[in-house]
Amino acid sequence: MVPQQQHRTFTHPDVLAAIAAGASWADPETDPARIDWTLRQRAAAIPFQTIAGRPVNPCESTGIRYGRNELGHWGEQLCADALVTLTDRSGRRWALMVERSDGHGWALPGGYVEPGEDPSDAAIRELSEETGILLPDDVAEYDADEPRYVPDPRASDEAWMVTVLTRIDLGTLPYFPRVTGADDAKRATWVYADDIETLTAYLRARLDGDIFPAHRALLTDALGPKK
Repeated sequence: MVPQQQHRTFTHPDVLAAIAAGASWADPETDPARIDWTLRQRAAAIPFQTIAGRPVNPCESTGIRYGRNELGHWGEQLCADALVTLTDRSGRRWALMVERSDGHGWALPGGYVEPGEDPSDAAIRELSEETGILLPDDVAEYDADEPRYVPDPRASDEAWMVTVLTRIDLGTLPYFPRVTGADDAKRATWVYADDIETLTAYLRARLDGDIFPAHRALLTDALGPKK
């Protein structure tokens, strides 16, 4: 928890500029107390409350009590992320990751779930847009986790992220499917990922990078510790 005296109000100027430009990713309303929260609370993957008509982060105090920080929406934004893995001929596991273009590190491919869209469909769509990967025709089933809160560094107490992780295991392959960074991804590549320690070390040694903070706990749970 963040001490009350450290709470502050902040919305990044880029968010305000996006609103002025009519960007689709930013809520045009600048005062959340004027929003009818009934539908948003009903649709939320993780229930949340409002105080005096303003949304309250259900999982953490971020230090920014009022405002959106770097996020465009108010309240919960449902996202979908794809964890694509394969095993090489030596029995090593690899995961497909992208370097975010906003400088927040290496993440799983993913993005916003559109209204009415199934989270797994959204994960596959974002996967294709950000990496250009062509999944084998025999990959017909995906395993989707339950929605989980992610501690996004861009969040505030009034704007936060929830994601649904879709897992896609390609099995053992003699090659790495071709990928290339596009859309919101600066780069895309396969990362050695037998466990979370191996992935972290590989990113730092080979790519001079680190895990996107919002995905650290998610990847730790998905990959597990070093055996």
